[in-house]
Amino acid sequence: MKKKSPHVRPLNSKILAPSRAASLCRRIAARGRRVVFTNGCFDILHPGHVTYLERARACGDFLIVALDTDAAVRALKGKGRPINPLRSRQQVVAALESVDAVTSFGGGDPVPLIKKLQPAILVKGGDWKVARILGSREVASWGGKAYSLPFVAGKSTTRIIRKIRKR
Repeated sequence: MKKKSPHVRPLNSKILAPSRAASLCRRIAARGRRVVFTNGCFDILHPGHVTYLERARACGDFLIVALDTDAAVRALKGKGRPINPLRSRQQVVAALESVDAVTSFGGGDPVPLIKKLQPAILVKGGDWKVARILGSREVASWGGKAYSLPFVAGKSTTRIIRKIRKR
């Protein structure tokens, strides 16, 4: 059996309750590092997600990803979603090198969590205009920035699900 490398963090240590995530983000910001926040369903991870999260991480020093709860995904995407439950989605996103921490939020509104975490940078995919990104006004109020990152064309969970159902 191989020994674990001492510098590799266990995946579960990247999955945090919102209160622990807030505490961690405050400590990181106090050290002068820029916390980047993004959120979404991340139901079936695909190359578009991976590219987006790598670009998000490049915007700052620490990337925290907040995932919608299963009930929020169902309300947003409809019956039959999510395909993967929250814990599974958290584990998969936490496995990405570009992601430093993963948390979750309910109700479909990330603004209360954004207020708790107070990131320096808020990002969403290119299908969102900056003015329409939930939390952008709040982030601007404490001197942060919101960005709409380029959309990765042709890559979507909905498209993958349609393809599977056709077969």
